[in-house]
Amino acid sequence: MSIKDQIENLLNDAFSPKFLEVRDVSEAHYGHSGARPEGESHFEVDIISDAFAAKTRIQSHRSINRVLKPLLDKKVHALALSVKSN
Repeated sequence: MSIKDQIENLLNDAFSPKFLEVRDVSEAHYGHSGARPEGESHFEVDIISDAFAAKTRIQSHRSINRVLKPLLDKKVHALALSVKSN
């Protein structure tokens, strides 16, 4: 399973989003520090979920980072988040 698919599955399970888009933007970072030769190191995530309604932006980002921690610790170098509640 690709890292992108793993991110999507983890976020869907944890937050039941109304909208989720995960983009692998690793190609734009090829040759940079942290970029893996096989790709799948840099991602952008747009997510809309009621789970973020009572949270600040920092709390929302931290909750996502906790869910994705196993991937962030070993495989993902960079993660850009756009988080909204509905």
